[in-house]
Amino acid sequence: MKLDSKVPEGRLEDKWRNYQFKSHLINPANKKKLNVIVVGSGLSGAGAAATLAELGYDVQCFCYQDSARRAHSVAAQGGINAAKNYQHDGDSVWRMFYDTLKGGDFRSREANTYRLAELSAPLIDHFTQQGVPFAREYGGVLVNRSFGGVQVQRTFYARGQTGQQLVVAAYSQLYKMIKAKKVEMLPRHEVLDIVIIDGKAKGVIARELSTGKIKRFVADAIVLATGGYSRVFRLSTLAIGCNGSAIWKAHKRGAYFAAPSFTQIHPTALPQTSESQSKLTLMSESLRNDGRIWVPKKKGDDRPAKDIPEDERDYYLERKYPSFGNLAPRDISSRAAKERIDAGHGVGQLKNAVYLDFKHAIERFGRETIEDRYGNLFTMYRKITGIDAYKEPMKISPAAHFSMGGLWVDYELMTTIPGLYAIGECNYSDHGANRLGANSLLQTSIDGYFILPNTINNYLEGELKAKRPEIDHQEFSKVEAEVKDQIQSLLDINGSRTVDDFHRELGKVMWQECAMSRNKKGLEKAITQIKSIKEDFWKDVKVTGSSDEMNTELEKALRLADFIELAILMCTDALQRDESCGAHFREEYQSEEGEAVRNDEDYAYVSAWEYNAGEFKLHKEELKFEFVKPTVRSYK
Repeated sequence: MKLDSKVPEGRLEDKWRNYQFKSHLINPANKKKLNVIVVGSGLSGAGAAATLAELGYDVQCFCYQDSARRAHSVAAQGGINAAKNYQHDGDSVWRMFYDTLKGGDFRSREANTYRLAELSAPLIDHFTQQGVPFAREYGGVLVNRSFGGVQVQRTFYARGQTGQQLVVAAYSQLYKMIKAKKVEMLPRHEVLDIVIIDGKAKGVIARELSTGKIKRFVADAIVLATGGYSRVFRLSTLAIGCNGSAIWKAHKRGAYFAAPSFTQIHPTALPQTSESQSKLTLMSESLRNDGRIWVPKKKGDDRPAKDIPEDERDYYLERKYPSFGNLAPRDISSRAAKERIDAGHGVGQLKNAVYLDFKHAIERFGRETIEDRYGNLFTMYRKITGIDAYKEPMKISPAAHFSMGGLWVDYELMTTIPGLYAIGECNYSDHGANRLGANSLLQTSIDGYFILPNTINNYLEGELKAKRPEIDHQEFSKVEAEVKDQIQSLLDINGSRTVDDFHRELGKVMWQECAMSRNKKGLEKAITQIKSIKEDFWKDVKVTGSSDEMNTELEKALRLADFIELAILMCTDALQRDESCGAHFREEYQSEEGEAVRNDEDYAYVSAWEYNAGEFKLHKEELKFEFVKPTVRSYK
């Protein structure tokens, strides 16, 4: 299959407008005849479901939580970017586009990245009108702050709970459509497979988690909005339930998986404290606006932070990247922290952390100002650690976070399976090899509210003439039988090891060999190890309970089975890319100063992988930079 990105002709500034002018339209009476399934109810899923319902489509929205309010989008803390230039500090749509393209190390599609920046300003107006309580100046004007990788202030925020406030707004719109009976909400349902009929996505097989019942659902189009897959590392900033199963099942049905190895390590999470830990806690990157990051200059220094004088502190980001300092991009900041920790300068119980210090900010602005900006984050830190960060530094450490990789999509956000769309974090479209902070909430919201509702018409207009398959179609029966067989196979193993035990083993391999830095020998070793884990898993996992009841162990087992296969592809993708770019840092390709060395001549493409009976075939979407010339990505 030749990858067709469907990027419109014309100047960069005109592409989205030109696309909309030429798009097909469906009149309101005909929209009522069309059904769309939306899988996921976070910012992208709730936004898409509510907007499509407003337009007149019949919508079914699935989530595995008991309420759409519990979607992981609530966990985003620091803010959402938009090029409104309220500060008059030189920002513009073009600068935001360039920052995002550069931040992703020139490994994303120009047209998609520009559209992200172009639609950012109207999105802030959209949320403000929905009642999102963005922070404001004394006179009432919305206020901004900075995030890593930029030198302007373009981040809108609601203290340290921006994601939660945006989800409340999106949920209110979704619930309005549920009450109007334009959206059927199906909570506690997990989609376990996609049904393809005559080459088109036509339905899903889902399990009702509270009863174990397997159900069939038919639709004219399917939208996946299921978030990222960084729980493949087990320890991550993601909620325990976050998984990659829906997109992995779509991949095995024919949807190409793009750049799976591009996974972001966030520089400011709480450090791991024990082997029994199940997840890590994110501390917003916004803290780096006022907090200064440092480690003791002396190796193994056990003195309390307050006893270490200024001249014995290494503010290593300010030293190495003076132009950006503590606001260096996430991939660079995480690797810099790892380098200091590995060199013996780590702090904390396990010597696996660095300090994030607000002493100077409090002296300059006063405690009240810092409390106003980050109060809930300081409260959260104290609840978890028992430490008052107003009086002593926070301890932070890099942690697995965001997935830049995901299902390959074209300009319309359609995968390589006609009728199957992927929006938000579960697609690969806007962030390249590294996402800039505060662009996540932006992309998920824009995909769901603004882009998909304008692009899905082009496909659905053709489906008006097609007959929707019946629920008893043989393909539904076949896929349902395969789902039930997999469930029964897991239950029949009755081995000696828990799902968590296998996940812990997988996570250690992935963190060691396919996280902040990779090398050829380590990746080859990891692939062998993961294949061995897969073999052992299917021989010795113990899943208690039965399939016809609420069974969280079964849920975890099904998800881990997919994670194991995805992990092999992640390492395969990292192994074939002989360069360093963004979050993909190959140790063989670095400068004398330890900076990433990119290879535009051979690797300026999006890797899109086709699944073929357990093997993976590489397809390349060549990246053409018509409007920006890729440069050395420097933040010094």
